[in-house]
Amino acid sequence: MFSTVVVGADDSSTARQAVVIAADVAQTGGGALHIVTAYDPKSVHAEELPDELRYSAGEHPAEALLRRLSELVRERGLEPIVHAAEGDPVDAIVAVAESVDADLIVVGNKGMKGVRRVLGSVPNSVAHKAPCSVLIADTTSAA
Repeated sequence: MFSTVVVGADDSSTARQAVVIAADVAQTGGGALHIVTAYDPKSVHAEELPDELRYSAGEHPAEALLRRLSELVRERGLEPIVHAAEGDPVDAIVAVAESVDADLIVVGNKGMKGVRRVLGSVPNSVAHKAPCSVLIADTTSAA
């Protein structure tokens, strides 16, 4: 069983589906779930974000996203541990997996088709850099 599960997520429907899958895996194994989201600090401009992602009472958009994703996990009976990281998503996911000694990383298969599959995608790069097992979950039905 997997006792420490890390899932990488953004604000896409496919990422939300990957979080749900990771929560189910962690719960089945009686383990901990870490949710990681990465952002480019230069690209975060509150006025350009949808209303639900804008700063509220000083809340950073990454923190707002992690709060919403945590609610999905709590509905499944788990209390997630969240990580907001500046920079590249692959590096953030792998760094958290290393720091928490993860047994499994879960990522959705978004970007695993066509030219992106050959040239690189987050799931592909995570699979090659991961310090543990990786589950690339089929999240195409959420797209």
